[in-house]
Amino acid sequence: MLQPKSDRHILSRHFLAVLLLLMATLLFLTSVSHPAQSQTYKIIHNFTRQGNDGASPYGGPVLDPSGNLYGTTYAGGTYGSGNVYRLSPSGSSWTYSSLYSFKAGLDGVGPGFGSLAITPDGTLFGTTEGGGYFGTAFAICGCPGHEVQIHSFGIGDDGAQPIGGLILDAADNLYGTTSLGGVYGNGTVYEEKRSGHTWTESTIYSFTGGNDGANPPATVTLDAHGNLFGTTSLGGANGVGVVYELSPSASGWTQTVLYTFQGLSDGQNPVGGVVVDGGGNLYGTTFDGGDNGGGTVYELSPSASGWTFTTLYSFTGIYGGPYNKLTLAKGSIYGTTEADGANGFGSVFKLTPGKKGWTFTDLHDFADGSDGAGSYGGVAVDNDGNVFGATNYGGSTNQGVVFKITP
Repeated sequence: MLQPKSDRHILSRHFLAVLLLLMATLLFLTSVSHPAQSQTYKIIHNFTRQGNDGASPYGGPVLDPSGNLYGTTYAGGTYGSGNVYRLSPSGSSWTYSSLYSFKAGLDGVGPGFGSLAITPDGTLFGTTEGGGYFGTAFAICGCPGHEVQIHSFGIGDDGAQPIGGLILDAADNLYGTTSLGGVYGNGTVYEEKRSGHTWTESTIYSFTGGNDGANPPATVTLDAHGNLFGTTSLGGANGVGVVYELSPSASGWTQTVLYTFQGLSDGQNPVGGVVVDGGGNLYGTTFDGGDNGGGTVYELSPSASGWTFTTLYSFTGIYGGPYNKLTLAKGSIYGTTEADGANGFGSVFKLTPGKKGWTFTDLHDFADGSDGAGSYGGVAVDNDGNVFGATNYGGSTNQGVVFKITP
């Protein structure tokens, strides 16, 4: 039986209201899984390449307990070969200081992608891509303008082109990687063992370029048991990189491949290395691949039967995902991308765990203007949740910036 016209009209309005409610609910649920938070993005330093100011900060900054930031630039400085800088908070502004300018000689040239390592007494450790013979490991020991060369790479099988920086253990021994050189020419992992004010370099492992991987750009990560973890950007059974472990023993170090990338939904070219949490889980990124083509964030979890690989997030883009180590802070994961993001010039992101998985938050999309572009380095996160990082170019003079994101 045909309903009266007035009743049909009421039902139509009711159906429309229900439809709108369902659409609103769907939009709300979508926003929950990929929220946009309110935060403030601020430039705290524009690099100018003038005087002793640097340019092109590939590596991200690190924080000391007083809230000072330390970092490196690949170029600029007094001699144009890069420098080590400090940014100190002063009210609502920041004061820039150049701690050392590289001279492009035996002291090194071009600090690469790795962040500095810092001791409680304020000594800074890092690497340069060139200079020396084929790259250096250095220390800045608190006196501006003074550098100590720990090692000059490129002689024998010690490796070459250490672009990933250094890490410290409890005894102030240093560990790092070279992306080239070694016995097979595919890079190395090395140790700098400290004795007083000197260090003795030894090669822990030389990559063959086969299933064990090849060309590790990022430095390694140390766990509580003295094991080292890292990634290679190439090599492995599929040629697109691996995650590896180096375990110490009385007879030396043993390398084990924990995961071999397939170049599918798992991603490929893990240039950024890994970080480890208190439970022994590893977190890392790939620069390329994944379901959306722009790289991935992944987790490797240990168990009695081996390691379980999980893709946590896939970025959208073409060959421009995260390039450096992630940062773990307050249970969340922070990082940057080099060329993904809404504008294609990189982004800053956060992943937060929950009962139904990980929630991705886009903290900032670079626009290749005054805000900067092309972030290759990691980020530093303070106790208040402020995020600090750097971009390789953009800013007021297109020489890169240091930024702060306040949640």
